[in-house]
Parts: sequence; structure tokens; C-alpha cells
Amino acid sequence: MNARINTETKFIDLGLIDYKEAWDYQASLFNEILEIKASNRSKSDTDQQVTNNYLLFCEHPHVYTLGKSGDENNLLLKQDDLAKIQATYYHITRGGDITYHGPGQLVVYPVIDMENFFTDIHKYMRLLEEAVILTCADYGIKSGRINGLTGVWLDIDDEKKARKICALGVKTSRWVTMHGLAFNVNADLAYFKHIVPCGIDDKAVTSLEVELGQKVNMNDIRLKMKEHLTSLFGMHLI
Repeated sequence: MNARINTETKFIDLGLIDYKEAWDYQASLFNEILEIKASNRSKSDTDQQVTNNYLLFCEHPHVYTLGKSGDENNLLLKQDDLAKIQATYYHITRGGDITYHGPGQLVVYPVIDMENFFTDIHKYMRLLEEAVILTCADYGIKSGRINGLTGVWLDIDDEKKARKICALGVKTSRWVTMHGLAFNVNADLAYFKHIVPCGIDDKAVTSLEVELGQKVNMNDIRLKMKEHLTSLFGMHLI
């Protein structure tokens, strides 16, 4: 077995945290792992240092984020008007287009060295989606994937009714990951009206609260998501 493999993963719940603060924290962990990997290149097999893995959960105050390949025109109001709806805006380094984060939305940022688990970005994305699909199923909600689109969707076989409940956007470098998923639990969906979510203008957005007709306990969601993610990835939480 590769001496560098380490499936231990530190779970950190950041609570409600400013987007930029969480982004900076992610970046510090991401760079820490990359530095270890760079250092290992000049070391013998017996001197290799293991890389750490982190699983961050949080919620954000109202914020819009645009991926590196996104279209700024998908923000449908002027940036000067963001303060009126108590929202902020960031152009960031993940893939994908524009999305919204806010209270009542569970945001998950795995900052892991994929070489500790597997080296397949497609599998990585699908497992993130699968954790949400399984969590929705825990509440009796059937969800799935739509070919050619990332994220988790409801009514996937009906183009007119299809609606997104979870968005994904990640960044990887040398198999190290950051950014992640945003799962609409009790999120205020009115904020999505100010954007073209993920650049897709013909699909609606939904939440567990809307689908169930009642608010959902966020602590229960965190527990279920944590269980599904650790099982799917083979993580050992510390």
C-alpha cells in the first residue's frame, strides 16, 4: 500500500460564516495539502508525509458566486443593487456558472487529496451528487441526474417540471479538491430570481422545504449528509 494514503478526514462545521472567510479558510487547507504533495516529490518512499483531508459544512449569508467560466450577464441585477437585498457577490475559482448561497442551504466543501481515495474526477462529482440523492430519499423525495447537467434534480424525466435541488462546482489541482455542493434545504428561493442559476434559464430551482411543505431540521440534514458522504468515499472521520 502507498505509504501516503490516508483516509482519515477531519470534519469541521463552520456554522453560518461569511463566504469570503470560508473561501480563504478552504484555500489555506487546499494550499497546505498541495505544499505537502510538492515536498513529497523530492522524498523517498519511506519519508513521504501523509496528506490531510477535510470535510467542511457551513451556511452562508446571502451571496452570489460566479465560476471562472461563468457569464456575468447571468446576474440579473446591477452589483450596486446587491446591498438592497443584503447580498454580496464574488467571482471565484471553481468551475460552473453563477449560483446563490444563503441561510437554510447546506454547503459542503470537501478539501481532500483524491489520491487518498481514488483518482477520478467524474466519480468524485457523481459521489457528491449521490450523497444528496440518498439524503433526499431519506425524506421520501426521489431525485437524480440529468445527462449533460451537473447537480441533483427532481422530475428528471419531465423537461417542463425538472427542477434543481443541489448545485455543484469544484476546483481540483494535482488531485486536491476545494469548493463543492450547495443543497437547498430551507433556502429562500426568491434570491434565485436575481440570477440565471448555473447559466440554465429553462429549469426551476426547489428545496426540501418546498417539496415537503414544511421546514426541515438542518441538524438532521447535516447528520444524514455526513453519514452518506463518509460511507460513499470510505472516509474515516476524526
